[in-house]
Amino acid sequence: MRGVPNVTRADAEAAVRNPLAFIAERWTPQQKTVQRAALIALVMAVIIVITGGAVRLTGSGLGCPTWPTCTDDSLATTRAMGFHGVIEFGNRLLTYVLCAAVGWAIIAARAQKPWRRSLTRLGWVQFWVVMGNAVLGGIVVLVGLNPYTVAAHFLLTTALIALATVMWQRTREGDGAPRPLVGKAVVQLVWFLVAASTLLILVGTVVTGAGPHAGNSSDVYRIPIDWETVAKLHAVLAWVVVTLTFALWFILKAVDAPRGPLLRTRELFLILLAQGALGYVQYFTHLPEVLVGAHLFGSCVMWIWVLRVLLSLRERPVAEVGLDAPALSDRPVEHASS
Repeated sequence: MRGVPNVTRADAEAAVRNPLAFIAERWTPQQKTVQRAALIALVMAVIIVITGGAVRLTGSGLGCPTWPTCTDDSLATTRAMGFHGVIEFGNRLLTYVLCAAVGWAIIAARAQKPWRRSLTRLGWVQFWVVMGNAVLGGIVVLVGLNPYTVAAHFLLTTALIALATVMWQRTREGDGAPRPLVGKAVVQLVWFLVAASTLLILVGTVVTGAGPHAGNSSDVYRIPIDWETVAKLHAVLAWVVVTLTFALWFILKAVDAPRGPLLRTRELFLILLAQGALGYVQYFTHLPEVLVGAHLFGSCVMWIWVLRVLLSLRERPVAEVGLDAPALSDRPVEHASS
């Protein structure tokens, strides 16, 4: 049985001053470990959207009527608060799981050899977005589920998904200069697709803010607009995104583009068709909660694949110059947020 290595006072002081550098000095994860850590952070970002949607669709938005505690007298939900309290408090607890996933991605990226600062920074940005969104979630509760704050809460999570997607992609690339795989006109078309998809998501939050699923069984302020009219605008924008995606696929085929962009575009087109069909079914069946939740999940998948199409338009080889960080004993102590 192997003995536990002695930890000197100098080791303890180094760990306190800069825990990330201390870990990186003693552990080197495999490339697959870093990739999986980034993927787990992305999956957790999607899960938090789904559980947040479950809070709204079950009318549990005020299951915990205050924040950061669940009630004035209890940090956690109580038996008297019933099902709604469990749903709301469970969603709050998942925020800690999300933080842990993002933290693991930061640690794995920081410990990778050579050290890639860009990956670590992407992880830290995700962490602070999660922290900001947790505070915003508390504000949503304190203002009684005001639809504008609910929309901002969702959009900030959408930004988190974008960051997590980029980090996941970057773990599978090098740090060399990007090399375009398609022409400038194709890149511009994809940016139009990204802009249209962003507008589609924005209008979707308006549909939610004006629609019947307010997030609580009591009277909750709604955006004063006819939600069915906005839903039709949302459908028009969806068709714009579908058309742009089909045009992109057609152009990529015509110019004999590399396999990566073609595959990502075809996958996005199929996702959009499924999401569109689901959207029409939920509209004509008067928005059943299960279908609305599935549509919410589909919007996350669509957004990830739009970004994957954008990121597939270039490749980044491994940089020729090594990026190894100097040894811990040979450099000044860094701040943990590096």
